[in-house]
Amino acid sequence: MTQEYYSRYARQTILPQMGLEGQQRLSQAKVLIIGCGGLGGPVLSYLAAAGVGTIGLIEFDTVSLSNLHRQIIFETKDIDQQKIEVAKHRIQSLNPNVTVLSYNTQLTSKNALEIFLEFDLIVDGSDNFPTRYLVNDACEILNKPFVYGAIHQFEGQVSVFNYKGSCTYRDLYNTPPNPETAPNCAIGGVLGPIAGVIGSLQAVEALKIICDIESPLFNEILVVEFQSMTFRKFKLTKNTERPKISALIDYEAFCASKTKESFALTKDEFNALAKENIYLIDIREPYEHEEFNIGGENIPMDELEKEDIRANVTTILYCASGIRSKTLATKLRKSLPTADIRYLDCSLKEFI
Repeated sequence: MTQEYYSRYARQTILPQMGLEGQQRLSQAKVLIIGCGGLGGPVLSYLAAAGVGTIGLIEFDTVSLSNLHRQIIFETKDIDQQKIEVAKHRIQSLNPNVTVLSYNTQLTSKNALEIFLEFDLIVDGSDNFPTRYLVNDACEILNKPFVYGAIHQFEGQVSVFNYKGSCTYRDLYNTPPNPETAPNCAIGGVLGPIAGVIGSLQAVEALKIICDIESPLFNEILVVEFQSMTFRKFKLTKNTERPKISALIDYEAFCASKTKESFALTKDEFNALAKENIYLIDIREPYEHEEFNIGGENIPMDELEKEDIRANVTTILYCASGIRSKTLATKLRKSLPTADIRYLDCSLKEFI
């Protein structure tokens, strides 16, 4: 060990719970971080600074203007750049001794087990339920612990799952919530610093697990309500009757609405109708429309009135995922029963 090594980590190795033995554990650890955004950013920054030997990153998105208020590893100059490349540079700038393994791809049932196999610990910084269930199930199959974090508006959650036989994410949420009411930052919003706090707490839990420091947050969940600044921990109970996960499934379908509305359009159905006389409305916010759109008029969901619907023409609403457009289309069809109102029931990412 060089003098530079001792100097870099001096302030944490003097902790009796850490010491040089703990630092050695960190240098040998392999940690995979899912997502390089609001949660993943502080996680990767603190783990790199602490000296984790190998950090894996999974991210396939690009930096957008609306990311910057909470994803502070990115700068204005990074807009439209691959997040994973910016994150990799961030780690190498912080600590050139860290080996970075980058996976510029979407995490799926087809690649999760192969990727996870290379790592000791998984940190989930994703922002959607299909990925959370996928991470949980892959970790359960491979018997790997993972650190969970989630944020929405003024609330954050942190826990450690599948740690030495502890509770898993499915013991907290055995079945996914209704996709129409599920928390979503694009709809409900989130205060930027909350991502930093929750991501930092995830980093702390990861370091505790790697260095075998008492006591990781397993079999309980920390819920932080930032408006009242209330920190509460709730005990979790393992469901011993739940069958053990043995195979990965289609998690998009698992978390999707159980029934397809007759007025819902797939991408192919939309493309066929787009050749005809339609009135296309993007009901997202203006900044979302400017970042990427598939055409049409931009009338935000809160501003669209039934008077905006044109007669004798098919009106098609779209948003980022189909959730907002389904809600509004359902409402408008009730107030305008004779109007032909439909919505695009797929992710806009399919058009990129």
